[in-house]
Amino acid sequence: MKTIKIFLILASGLLTAQGKNIIKTNLTAYAFRNLNLTYERSLNKTFTISLGLSSITKGDIPLIKKYFEDDVDDEFKNIEMSLMSFTIEPRIYLGENYNSGFYFAPYYRYTKFKMDNMVYNFSYVDSNDMERDITLDMAGDISANSFGLMMGAQWYFGKKKNWVLDWWIVGGHYGFSSGNINGNTRSGANLSPEDQKAILDDINSFEIPIVKYEVEADSKDVRVKIDGPWAGLRSGLSFGYRF
Repeated sequence: MKTIKIFLILASGLLTAQGKNIIKTNLTAYAFRNLNLTYERSLNKTFTISLGLSSITKGDIPLIKKYFEDDVDDEFKNIEMSLMSFTIEPRIYLGENYNSGFYFAPYYRYTKFKMDNMVYNFSYVDSNDMERDITLDMAGDISANSFGLMMGAQWYFGKKKNWVLDWWIVGGHYGFSSGNINGNTRSGANLSPEDQKAILDDINSFEIPIVKYEVEADSKDVRVKIDGPWAGLRSGLSFGYRF
């Protein structure tokens, strides 16, 4: 009974606040396999609060194989990725009409990024002057918290002005991320102490600006802990309905 009561209260609130709610989706994001939905709630003529959820389903890195396949190393061609993000966005509208026209939008975004089927190929000459070839299958995920600012413009159209067009002109965010990437030998063979040292030396020699990382290895796997900045840009065209 309590669940039904809460639902009826929420439904009543939405019905008595007609015109203050918008559901929309960023159409341009679908080119990148990004499924997304945004709910915007009006607080007054000038201010709204927006909640957005987006998800890139597991698969190839969008557009890489289509446009850059000949320039991508074999180790990266089979990478699969997925991404989920949640955005909280207050908006400040500068237009004369209700929640329309040009706006500024500071926002917070949480992002979870996963990768599978990464391949790490490594060769070295051991203490017995034998060449050792090691292949590791790598997978991992990174979580990020970032803050940003976007500017855009929103219009209502149609006979009842219920249809919405929202142009994200440009936005950018910056924050910090952390994550882990783990690797196992493709053959299932154990890594010798000499193998482990060679792998650690090789990965630690990577010149990656800004990002901090630590590498650990044992006979079973290799673990890379990542800590560093996270940045991104936003742009797009959203279409929605106001009720």
